[in-house]
Amino acid sequence: MSLIPLIADRLRALRLRHGLTQEEAADLMDLSLRFYQVLESGRKKQIWLETVERAAAAYGLDACQLIGPQLPDASYLRRALAESSTHYKRRRRGPYGGAASE
Repeated sequence: MSLIPLIADRLRALRLRHGLTQEEAADLMDLSLRFYQVLESGRKKQIWLETVERAAAAYGLDACQLIGPQLPDASYLRRALAESSTHYKRRRRGPYGGAASE
């Protein structure tokens, strides 16, 4: 049995539980956005234990809790994230953001 679909589902559930975008989740885990997207979609063929540990630690969990029979109800973000213009819908300044004259 492969744990990859389980890990993908758990990562998506944790990300949505904490109201994060994929970009923010990737930043929280110190992964590239592209790698995180492939991981969350379940398209990875294999996952290193270090990656599972890093993903779990980002939400204050151990690797065994991430892949265990049930996802724990309690989880927290390991660190605060920088505000994202996508997540917080800030207006972009500059010639393409429409707020250049402010």
